[in-house]
Amino acid sequence: METFLEIVKITIPALVVFFSVYFIMKKYLDQQYQLQLLDFKRDRKNSTTPLKLQAYERLSLFCERISIPNLVLRIKTKGASSAALRVSLLMAVQQEFEHNISQQIYISDQLWEIVKLARNESIELINSVAEKVDPKGDSDELAQALIAVCNSMNKSATQTALMAIRQEAALMI
Repeated sequence: METFLEIVKITIPALVVFFSVYFIMKKYLDQQYQLQLLDFKRDRKNSTTPLKLQAYERLSLFCERISIPNLVLRIKTKGASSAALRVSLLMAVQQEFEHNISQQIYISDQLWEIVKLARNESIELINSVAEKVDPKGDSDELAQALIAVCNSMNKSATQTALMAIRQEAALMI
């Protein structure tokens, strides 16, 4: 019985010390983990913020480049037919989109949908106006018709997309 009491006298303080050290170490390690996680998040944010801002810049440029007036001025060539201009405009919009498609990983899904709507509106506008113009006619006729339609619109989808890009980019800063 005396040996049992001796074992209990030694075991109880040892258990108290063990559990005290265990909980202190656990708390310390949890705090260290939280600090490392915070550092990791800060480093990740510092490395992705410039990429996100670059994506907003590139998508702004995309919207500017596919806006009908800018597109017509950039693509129109003298002596081409309306059909040739139509194909050139559609190809330019598609190439611009393909060139910037990777930017979607840096922006919100909602903004990407708005950018796609701007692209689709440009394509639909080109097609709808081109159907009303003689395909064998001069490209100036299609160009003037496109610009006239754009001037009559209150707000185009590319302008809406540009505003959405600015708003989302402002949240980053």
